[in-house]
Amino acid sequence: MKVNFAPLDVPLHRRLQTAMVLQWVFSFLGLAPTCIFLFFYLLFTRFWLISVLYAIWWYFDYDTPARGGRRVPFLCGLKLWDYMRDYFPIKLVKMADLDPRHNYILGFHPHGVLVAGAFTNFCTYTTGFRQLFPGLTSYLLMLPLWFRVPFFRDYIMCAGLIPSDKESASYPLRRRGGGNAVVIAVGGAPEALDAHPGTYNVMLAKKKGFIKMAMEHGAHLVPVFSFGENEVFDQVENHRGTWLRWTQERLQSIMGISLPLFHARGIFQYSFGLMPYRKPITTVVGRPIRVERNEKPTAEELDALHQLYMDELSDLFEEHKGNYGVDKDTHLIFV
Repeated sequence: MKVNFAPLDVPLHRRLQTAMVLQWVFSFLGLAPTCIFLFFYLLFTRFWLISVLYAIWWYFDYDTPARGGRRVPFLCGLKLWDYMRDYFPIKLVKMADLDPRHNYILGFHPHGVLVAGAFTNFCTYTTGFRQLFPGLTSYLLMLPLWFRVPFFRDYIMCAGLIPSDKESASYPLRRRGGGNAVVIAVGGAPEALDAHPGTYNVMLAKKKGFIKMAMEHGAHLVPVFSFGENEVFDQVENHRGTWLRWTQERLQSIMGISLPLFHARGIFQYSFGLMPYRKPITTVVGRPIRVERNEKPTAEELDALHQLYMDELSDLFEEHKGNYGVDKDTHLIFV
């Protein structure tokens, strides 16, 4: 295989873009196990008191992720995130205003491999979320597993991430006065296994939990589609029915996380590696679907709202696909 090396005279701003994306990829892939190792390693050194004190702090702080987390606006607003935004680049587009007197559930589609669009748009301020939707605070959901990792839990809470279990996701929606937007990558970890370039499979046909949650809290639903999310990584072919897909799904059911075998480019060469491609991602926030509070919805009411949501998401995709290089004959496939 011929290796296509990066030129030596790459401008400084592009090197900084690569550096920011590198730390983001490492945060997803390597920081959690590093934190676990560090926690236990310190116990057997003269710095053992750090881990002991942290364990005491963790005991008293255990429920914080389930109570809205601990966002640090200063970190979310660092200008360094502009370099990550410009690497792809990533853009946030809104179709309608969202009244801050209400609470919302934003359904993010598709998950992609590492949800680059969701993190950049809803965990940092670099794409202008606060200016586009004044008065709203976004909370991106993440697997509860990661909030049980020492040190790492505090790092991800700084960005406004909270666990994806029902109790944690419901906490912001119970706050009176509105102004809270819970962002759910509805397809979750299983959908990452379908994140191949040029595919538009959305795991939504049987996903009704977030619909029920919206009805129970009277939170308005907002479909969100991220064009280009599946384009930034290649993935080893794993069609349904193959031994690889069976193994991945089996591991996902046991561990709770999916293991897509993805690859793209490297740091100093463009032929292989785990760095994403420089391809644009445009996240379009659709129009809100008004939801009346109904603590005990019937199956028929749930199905009707679920179908309405799928219709609105499909319309959003059809309305904008031509602007982002999607063929006119391509349509969403609900799985």
